[in-house]
Amino acid sequence: MELEYPDDLRYLDSHEYIRLDGEIATIGLSAFAIDELGDIVFLELPEEGDALEVGETFGSIESVKAVEDLYAPISGTVIDRNQMVIDSPEAIAEDPYEEGWFLKVRVDNLDDDMLAETMTAEEYRLQVAGED
Repeated sequence: MELEYPDDLRYLDSHEYIRLDGEIATIGLSAFAIDELGDIVFLELPEEGDALEVGETFGSIESVKAVEDLYAPISGTVIDRNQMVIDSPEAIAEDPYEEGWFLKVRVDNLDDDMLAETMTAEEYRLQVAGED
């Protein structure tokens, strides 16, 4: 199966993605990570109003194979969480980049280097190609 990595996203080496729309960031998990995890059975996410710190864990995802921590690609305040994927975590695999997002976060600091630790889609494609 050909996995997709949309060009409008930035990616962490721990496989989280971020989509920026002004000061609002949408965070989720890449198709590669979801494919590697297999059948997802549980998702733990922070509550609305909780603070995220870049590089810190903000939750976990559990599959039949493993439990993995999720890492914040950006610092900010959670303004929305996707209740649909919390209630039905298996749905994440169906559409990880649109319907399968995890959190929406109001970014604390919009500056030029806030995404310095992230990769472009092309850089991410090259990284995961080496992990296959």
